[in-house]
Amino acid sequence: MKSHQTTQTMKPATAAKKLGVYLEATPAEFQEGVVSRAELNALQADPPQWLLELRRDGPHPRPVVAAKLGVSISGLARGGVTEALTTEQIDALKQELPEWLQHERATQAEVRKENARIKAKKAAERDEQQS
Repeated sequence: MKSHQTTQTMKPATAAKKLGVYLEATPAEFQEGVVSRAELNALQADPPQWLLELRRDGPHPRPVVAAKLGVSISGLARGGVTEALTTEQIDALKQELPEWLQHERATQAEVRKENARIKAKKAAERDEQQS
């Protein structure tokens, strides 16, 4: 019997998420079609001009905006940022450094610090059990 392998495809929204771009800012042909795994790999390996520009200038999806600002996605929402932002808008926020951004950055730093403490504690407990 001959095995028949189907091409793995994904919705444009999934592909955009994997590429780290805002779907609504992608070209219409990208938004309207399906993306195969091979096409996604090709886009990642050799990005076309539109993808390079989107990654550089935006608009960026919320996870990318949050990472660039050093806050969580929830922190963005608490700060009133619900839309995709361009690199220029993100840079302006970094310059203005509104109170909510300062607060959310501090919160994120505390979360990272606590996660590191828990990780170290678990590692110490694991080492103790092994000896």
